[in-house]
Amino acid sequence: MPLVSINPATGRVIARHREHTAAEVSSALASTHAAFLDWRALSPTERARHLTALGASLRKQQAALARLITAEMGKPLEDARLEIEKCAACCDFYAKHAAGFLKSHRPAGAPKNTRVLFEPLGVILAIMPWNFPFWQLFRAAAPALMAGNTILLKHASNTSGCALAIERVFSRARVPAGLLRTLLVSSKSIPAVLKDPRIRGVTLTGSTTAGRKVGALAGTALKPAVLELGGSDPYVILADADLDLAAETCAKARLTNAGQSCVAAKRFIVVESVRAAFEPKFIARMAARRMGDPTAKGTDFGPLARTDLRDELHAQVQKSVKRGARVLLGGILPPARNKGAFYPATVLSGVRPGMPAYDEELFGPVAAIIPAKDEADALRIANDTAYGLGAAIFSRNRRRARELAQKHLDAGMVFINAQVRSDSSLPFGGVKASGLGRELSAFGIREFVNIKTLWVE
Repeated sequence: MPLVSINPATGRVIARHREHTAAEVSSALASTHAAFLDWRALSPTERARHLTALGASLRKQQAALARLITAEMGKPLEDARLEIEKCAACCDFYAKHAAGFLKSHRPAGAPKNTRVLFEPLGVILAIMPWNFPFWQLFRAAAPALMAGNTILLKHASNTSGCALAIERVFSRARVPAGLLRTLLVSSKSIPAVLKDPRIRGVTLTGSTTAGRKVGALAGTALKPAVLELGGSDPYVILADADLDLAAETCAKARLTNAGQSCVAAKRFIVVESVRAAFEPKFIARMAARRMGDPTAKGTDFGPLARTDLRDELHAQVQKSVKRGARVLLGGILPPARNKGAFYPATVLSGVRPGMPAYDEELFGPVAAIIPAKDEADALRIANDTAYGLGAAIFSRNRRRARELAQKHLDAGMVFINAQVRSDSSLPFGGVKASGLGRELSAFGIREFVNIKTLWVE
C-alpha cells in the first residue's frame, strides 16, 4: 500500500511512495549497524567534521528543502527556511560541544583510580512526526550521531518526501554511508524493527497514545526510550502582567506552525481582574494574523497538515461550544468549495473542565481562555492537566514569577514573559503524559550512551 503525500493547501496528491519490503527494511538495518561499527571508532573531532558537513549540506539545499516541507505539511515558506537553518545550527552546536559533554571524568567523591566513560550504544530507531519534519529528526539525530550512534528513521507517512530528502542530505554531505537510513513503512512494522537486537534505543516524537505503545515495546525489549509527546501548555496572565506584551506573545505562540506544535501555547489562564482588558487585545492580535497560501509572502499561518486533523479540531471546538464555551473569534469551517485543510484563528472564552478545549490537546489554531479567580487559582488550573511540557508566566514582577515557576508549575520548561521554544543548548522535554527523557543540550546527548564505570587497581 503506497504512502501518499498530499499538499494540504490544495488537496492535490504530490507523490505516492512505495512501502519498503521486509527485505529492504532488513537491508537498511544491516547498513546502519555496519556503519555504527566504524563510526563508533572515530574520534570526536572526526565526527564533528562530518556533523559540520551535514550542516553545510542543509544550508546548501535550504531553498529546495523548504519548498518540500511547505508542499508536504503546509507551513509558510519562510518558516520552513528557518526550520532548515535551525537544523544546521544544531549540527554546528554538537560539532562544537559534544566532546565536552562526553568527556570522561572522575565524579566528586569517587576513588582516584576511577573514571566514568560515555560510550555509544548502536543503532537508534527514530520515529518522527510531520509537524517539524526536519527539526524533530535533527534535534534527535545530531546528538545521537556525535555520541557515536547511527540512525534508522521511520517518518510520518504524509512527509515521506522529507524523509527521503533527509537521507539525500546525508549522502550529499559525503558523510560515511549508512549513518542514517530511511524506512518507508507503516506503523505496523515498528514492533518487529524495535525488537531486533541491533536496535539499541528508540526516540519518538508524537502523540501520547503513540508514546505509550512505543514505550511499552521498548520496555519489553529492555531498550532506552526518549518519548517527546503531547502538550497543553498553559500561559498564565497574572494581574500585574504587561497585557500588550502578553497578548502579542500569546497570539504568536498559539499560531506558530498553525498551532501544530506540542509546545505551542494552548490554554490561556487569565486572572479575572484583568480578563476583560486582556481578551480584546488578544483577539485583535489573533485576528491580525493572516491565514493563506503558505508559499505567498505575508502569510502568517497556512493550513493544517491534513483534512482529518482539521475536522477533528473543529469537532473539539463544536463540542466545547455545546458545553458552554463562547466563540470570540473564528470557529467556522471554510466553505467546502475551498480546497485544503485550512482552519481560521479561533478564540474560545469561558472554557471550563468537561470541555475538550480544557481537557484535551487542541492541535491547531484554537486558543482556550480560562478564567481564574486569583494567582493561586491560576496556578492550580495550569497544573490541572494530564500534560506537563511547557508553560509561561506573564508578570512584571520577574522575581515573583521565577519563584512561582520553580515551586508551583509542574512542567519540563517554564518561560517568563516569553514564548516557550527549543534551543540546542537547553534540555527539552516534559513530565506526566508529555513524555520521558530529554532532548538537546548535554542531557540529550547522554540519553543514548552507555555510562560506563571504569575502575583500575
